[in-house]
Amino acid sequence: MRILGLKGFPLVKPGNDIAELVLERARHLRIRIADGDVLVIGHKIISKSEGQIVQLSGVKPSARAVKIARKCFKDPRLVQLTLNESRRVIKVKPGILLVETKRGIVCLNAGIDKSNVEGPDAYCLLPENPNLSAANIAKRILKQTGKRVQVIITDTYSRPFRAGQSEFAIGASGLDPFVDYRGVKDLFGNMLKFKFVSIVDELACAGELVMGQGAEGVPAAIIKGTNRIRVNKRNARPRLTIHRGRDLFRGAL
Repeated sequence: MRILGLKGFPLVKPGNDIAELVLERARHLRIRIADGDVLVIGHKIISKSEGQIVQLSGVKPSARAVKIARKCFKDPRLVQLTLNESRRVIKVKPGILLVETKRGIVCLNAGIDKSNVEGPDAYCLLPENPNLSAANIAKRILKQTGKRVQVIITDTYSRPFRAGQSEFAIGASGLDPFVDYRGVKDLFGNMLKFKFVSIVDELACAGELVMGQGAEGVPAAIIKGTNRIRVNKRNARPRLTIHRGRDLFRGAL
């Protein structure tokens, strides 16, 4: 398996065609797009292209946002942005505002981020519909090259009971996000009952190995030679978040 970072990616502006930028960088780096390639894209360039950049100076905090801000010691305007992007608040304490976003992702500050965003007052929101964004990029690449690729859009999150952060898929297109081992026997004939691997998150982490988090300027990667993924022929939108009733960490927060 090979993981190829798309180095030299230009700064993305609203309205830019991400698929075209990916293909241009691939051509420049002499990377041939092939059927079955997995394209891993950090959400930041998707959000920028879709105009999901907000100026904090234009945000007017509500009374609720001001109250929450006093508890978590955050800017009331940032709290208001977080509330705008959330369906429920899970936990508030000094330095922490944990929410469930409108897309069902449980994360800090609704995924709103300042890193790699130009301007002291500018913040980046998550894409409106990451699955749809991934599907549109895959369609554009198919139209331009005739090749069917799988697309994963990622973000960086903390993990329960673990130090540090890692990449997670927040949207995907063209692949089954899971490898289901349940009902399969292991090396010694034991029946596997719980192995349900989120390969889409593993691929997201693999892409991050060459993409980085700081000033690397590599917001996308192409993974070649994977042999464990299954193509999602119907291209049904994957559900990447667990139902609240099955969440092992429910009540622990």
